[in-house]
Amino acid sequence: MTAVTDQDNGNSGNSNGGGGGNGDGSGKAAGDTSGRDGRWDDGLIARRAAAADADEAGEAAPRAPAEDDAEPQVEAYVPSGGPLPPRLDALRELVGLSRARLDRDTLAEAGRVLDEAAARQRLSSRHTVIAVAGATGSGKSTLFNALAGAPISDTGLRRPTTSQPIACSWTDGAAGLLDRLAVPGRLRRRPHPGPAAFDEALQGLVLVDLPDHDSAATEHRDQVDRVLALVDAVIWVVDPEKYADAALHERYLRPLAGHAEVTFVVLNQTDRLPGEAADLVLDDLRRLLDEDGIALGEHGEPGATVTSLSALTGDGVPELREMVGRFVQDRTAATRRLSADVDAAAARLRPVYVAEGRPGLGERAREEFTDRLAEAVGAAAAGQAAEREWRRNAGRACGTPWLRLWRWYENRGLPGSLDRMGQALTPPEEELTARQRVEQAVRIVADDAADGLPGPWAQAVREAAFNGAKGLSEALDELAVKAGAPGASKRGGGTEAGQGATAGVPLVAPIGGRPAKPPRPKWWPAAVLAQVSMTLLQIFGGLWLVGQIIGVLEPGLVTPALIMLAGVVGGPLVEWSCAAAIRGPARRYGQDAERRLREAAAGCGRARVLDPVAAELVRYREVRERYVTVTEFSTTGR
Repeated sequence: MTAVTDQDNGNSGNSNGGGGGNGDGSGKAAGDTSGRDGRWDDGLIARRAAAADADEAGEAAPRAPAEDDAEPQVEAYVPSGGPLPPRLDALRELVGLSRARLDRDTLAEAGRVLDEAAARQRLSSRHTVIAVAGATGSGKSTLFNALAGAPISDTGLRRPTTSQPIACSWTDGAAGLLDRLAVPGRLRRRPHPGPAAFDEALQGLVLVDLPDHDSAATEHRDQVDRVLALVDAVIWVVDPEKYADAALHERYLRPLAGHAEVTFVVLNQTDRLPGEAADLVLDDLRRLLDEDGIALGEHGEPGATVTSLSALTGDGVPELREMVGRFVQDRTAATRRLSADVDAAAARLRPVYVAEGRPGLGERAREEFTDRLAEAVGAAAAGQAAEREWRRNAGRACGTPWLRLWRWYENRGLPGSLDRMGQALTPPEEELTARQRVEQAVRIVADDAADGLPGPWAQAVREAAFNGAKGLSEALDELAVKAGAPGASKRGGGTEAGQGATAGVPLVAPIGGRPAKPPRPKWWPAAVLAQVSMTLLQIFGGLWLVGQIIGVLEPGLVTPALIMLAGVVGGPLVEWSCAAAIRGPARRYGQDAERRLREAAAGCGRARVLDPVAAELVRYREVRERYVTVTEFSTTGR
């Protein structure tokens, strides 16, 4: 433990008990000397009266020497090596990583818990601050006085009797804790000399009597809510008439069900219940607490302590004092309270961190996204165009001149052309444009990645996908134009396709290193030579026959006819043989062109869409791991 010096006084600027003994907050000027000198009011009624008399006479009130005039050495709060420090660190990291994704209101409670934990850890660890809370007329002030062994807090029939928190500290060094609770110096007391003051088990106890939580004065209820959020533990005092009050259960007990280990529930005024009625009321109180979700500390199990007593007659008070003493000497109340606060904050954050199932981008979703981009960029059409280009080159090199003339005639685009008829089958307005396909692909992959994610993180994933998709259509359109895919020039703006693109002829620009023109196999020169030979045979045989017909050559039809027939038959045979031989290479060439364009489109989509989405998913997994660390060692089961 680290020892630090603590000025054990009321908060500066507040008058001490000598000037404000009436408890109404109207401290006198002379009473300010105690607060300025850093000395405690001993809480005795006689001294309060003496200070008031001295103030009225215009003289300084006499002070009896006190043992705590010297500055006490106070142990600073040193957290144990348990699970609380790593949970607080994880919660702090969780809040830091989430600020850009979650709104301030969502993280407000977690931030408050971190601030209060840091504030509590800077203060004394050997003090346990316990608040006594209850409804009007429940007898909490009477119980407070019974535990302190002195009439410190006013009691009576006037309501509300307690208007401000009143504190009683059994040992020195609690000034910082009471400053944090904003308890005025004039309302800080010490127990009356007697058995209660010298009880070893109560050394380190700071008992705070709160105003009524159901007071008609709004400021009283606000003070109760403020102090309850700061104390280490609370003793709820209920009476036989209001123990089932909805205001108590719905506003306090049920929301604080996770703080059961630092909660005492005391059924007071049992002297008013005849016979076994006290046991019946106590059992019903336990039932209500169980419905509130408060774990009851029975049979040695951790949970809330529930007991009954009569503060007026003293019946059951020693037993409660003994339980409180054991609780104080355990020195773990502050840690338990902070741990319960972390649990409550984590429970509130659960909807924004815990996903349904296992969200993420699977391999199947990535492949489907790539397929859609390939379809949008026209990879299949580009591959088919490349294959046709290979075959067309083979036809030009190995085909008969007569067949090439016919194909040239067809490609002129005259009426009846097969290409024109094929283009007229599917009107362009009935097909999805490439931009629509890209947007659909991005929307689908974003929905797949966000499926099951909590709302804020799902929205972040979609925003990352849509922001990354800006310009994707144009980039894919550029790839398609370079590849010469059919209709590529109308992807970006919907204009008419160029003549080369419409015909499916690859442009000159290469994609991914692919040559713009198909390479020729090594056997093509031999096939070209054979086709030339067949053509020459046809021409030679034809000229021979013509010469015989006009009488230039001697008649003999068989030989020239056979030569011409060999050329006529051999030319198509050579062409068909070449067509069969180039079928496999042409298909592979087209597949390679499709693969290269597909990979280029996939790389573009991955860099612009998939990588930003994956980064958001990684961020979510990081915060999810921090959240698991926060909830891993939960003591409340939340």
